[in-house]
Amino acid sequence: MSLRKVYGGTPAGNDSRCDTCVYARIIQGYAESERIVICAGVHPRIQITFKVSQCTNYEDRRLPSYGQMQSIAWELRSKSAGHEAGFVKPERPADWDEDLDDD
Repeated sequence: MSLRKVYGGTPAGNDSRCDTCVYARIIQGYAESERIVICAGVHPRIQITFKVSQCTNYEDRRLPSYGQMQSIAWELRSKSAGHEAGFVKPERPADWDEDLDDD
């Protein structure tokens, strides 16, 4: 028996995207049927009555925000005065071409 991959078929998971979305307001009761999901990602806010598999406004709440990433980022300092640490700036240094000619 050969196994075949079907692209665009039924998704393997059955979790709703709303469970991890920053825009979702979820009120869960004790039973599975006791669940209210309100989406604040659209205007006006709407109630979602089904499990969502794809959403264009989806934003994962498990990932850090831009402000959180800035607060945990390392500040790189150089030992040499006047030199900056980190990645090369988009503008090319004057001695860039000279380094390539030496090879």
